[in-house]
Amino acid sequence: MKGGVITERDTEYCTIRLRIPAGVVSLRQLRGIADVAESYGVDSVHLTTRQTIEIPHMPPSRLDSLSGDLLANGTPVGSERDEVVNVIACPGLERCIFANIDSITLAKEIDARLFGKEMPVKMRISISGCPNACTSPMLNEIGIIGQIRPVRVPGMCTGCGTCMEFCKEEAIAIRQGASVLDPSRCVECGTCIRSCPYDLLKASGEHYLITVGGRRGRHPKLGREFLAVKSRESVIAVVEKIVTWVYRRAWSGRLLSDQMDELQFEKFREEIREIIPNEDRIDEESGRSDVSAGTSI
Repeated sequence: MKGGVITERDTEYCTIRLRIPAGVVSLRQLRGIADVAESYGVDSVHLTTRQTIEIPHMPPSRLDSLSGDLLANGTPVGSERDEVVNVIACPGLERCIFANIDSITLAKEIDARLFGKEMPVKMRISISGCPNACTSPMLNEIGIIGQIRPVRVPGMCTGCGTCMEFCKEEAIAIRQGASVLDPSRCVECGTCIRSCPYDLLKASGEHYLITVGGRRGRHPKLGREFLAVKSRESVIAVVEKIVTWVYRRAWSGRLLSDQMDELQFEKFREEIREIIPNEDRIDEESGRSDVSAGTSI
């Protein structure tokens, strides 16, 4: 009932899920997985939605030796039950033109601290480099989304409308020869910043929006916004506190999303907000107040 060992439809066999943080595997490890699988008589493996690999059709009698071979390859048996499972991430700043944060490095750091921790419920953690949310962070127990807020160089906007054309949220309008932002529509994706041909839109700094209590499955539910912080160190600290909160207070046998109110989520969020330094916390009110004509788009 623990670890990445999944009983198959034919209960004489198991599927083995591997641990591959952020879905990043070296060519050597990839060849090693193929060699290991082939040595156990397997002719194919399965790529999962959690950015890892499964080796199917393993008899339980061979699990110990298989586990040792996978560990030696640097791709040990993963996690699937009521634990912190494989942390997933999009390509982030390494490759994606839309990314605002280094999602892969963050995922690996969180995985190193929390992977496999025994929990009362399954804990899935997903990181997306921007609000495009390719890894569906808000459908995970913990989601992290990279965001940036646009700031216009005062008095310099030409009113060319490029940022307005690129904004998918229709959050920007041109008024009296300058761009004006509707904060209620902005998702802080940063596309307008990258689109400005005159480099007059600047980023107010990257930050990380953390959500809690999402789920996939037959009755999907979006996670609730927890808070946003500026530094990678703070986002890791907050995620650790969320995991500890769930470990101490959640009940087994129920999804986290069904327990949020009973666990006094709002009270817990306020407690965490109080211990995050003001300079590292993004407050919705203060963050939006500077988005006005003349100072921000």
